[in-house]
Amino acid sequence: MDNTQSLQFFNRGPSPAVRLVFFSVLSLLLLFVDARYRYLESTRSALSVLVSPIQRLATMPSVLWQQAGDFFITQRSLVDENKSLKLQHNGDAAQLSQLQSLQLENQQLRSLMELPQRSEFNAKLAEVIYAERDVFKRRVLINKGADANIKTGQVVMDNNGIVGQITRVYPWLSEVTLITEKDHTVPVQVLRNGLRTIVFGAGDTSQLSLRYMPISSDIQNDDVLVTSGLDGIYPPGIPVAKVVKIERDAAYPFARVVCLPVAGVDKHRHLLVLSELPKLPERPAEEADATGAPENLKMKQKK
Repeated sequence: MDNTQSLQFFNRGPSPAVRLVFFSVLSLLLLFVDARYRYLESTRSALSVLVSPIQRLATMPSVLWQQAGDFFITQRSLVDENKSLKLQHNGDAAQLSQLQSLQLENQQLRSLMELPQRSEFNAKLAEVIYAERDVFKRRVLINKGADANIKTGQVVMDNNGIVGQITRVYPWLSEVTLITEKDHTVPVQVLRNGLRTIVFGAGDTSQLSLRYMPISSDIQNDDVLVTSGLDGIYPPGIPVAKVVKIERDAAYPFARVVCLPVAGVDKHRHLLVLSELPKLPERPAEEADATGAPENLKMKQKK
């Protein structure tokens, strides 16, 4: 009997349903008071300070696991990158030694044949400040003009290759016509075999073309085109474009060769303006007869 009375004594109190309603109303009341009057802000801050160490301890295993995984991944990537850099360094060292030997050989041959050495060109740093508003023209304006002794015809390049040519000079600005301007021409040669040709702008910043190339021409995909130095405008040996597509059709006498410019003609903001090259001797004029026809045409008519 005593045990039954003790159990009934401890079971006295509100029913579970009443408790649920009470605590639900209390929770809603606390939420309202906190949202309206911000009374529990200090309490929340104190509880966050107390709970923060527990949260850190709870998340520490996952953090340690992630850091360990990142360490091993980084270690492996560094090892692979180190290997690739060593291979690249060895290849660059071999090319550098080969270039030095070629330069020495060139100097020796020129000294034996008593040929004058090509003068080194200087460069001035310029910045692109305006672009052509006409979408069909590939031109930019740089912040160097007549005040910096800039002249028409000077070559403009970036760290990768030829960008364009100075075509108009203002007192404090200069206009640069990009090599991708439609029908703009640059004398080039194939670096692989020395084949001379002319690259034409197509009016698109990402495309150049080689015209009038016979289908039997020795040109391949990935061939690099550099300036040939002919006509005394562009210095020789500067990269211009790379061949990306060749279409040969026996029905046509010429192949269709598409190239991509090596330089960032529409990307970089800082460019280099090369100094003028020494002027070449004037091209000899063709002799003409009394009727004004050139001498070579006269010889053909006689035949």
